[in-house]
Amino acid sequence: MKLADTIKYLRTVRGESQAKLASQLGVSQSAVAKWELGRSEPSAGAIVKMCRHFHKSADYLLGLRESEF
Repeated sequence: MKLADTIKYLRTVRGESQAKLASQLGVSQSAVAKWELGRSEPSAGAIVKMCRHFHKSADYLLGLRESEF
């Protein structure tokens, strides 16, 4: 799964809006929208924040692992 798809999937599973996720990460809603559309990629710092927010590894977010185990 691509990073864009993973971000959208994890956000929707949690029932969060793009605006809420953006607020939690300290970025704009448009940044989250661009990430989910694959138009831009999050910074390393934003990836770390997403790992903590979603309780997932960076390997999982980046598509290096298909599962958490």
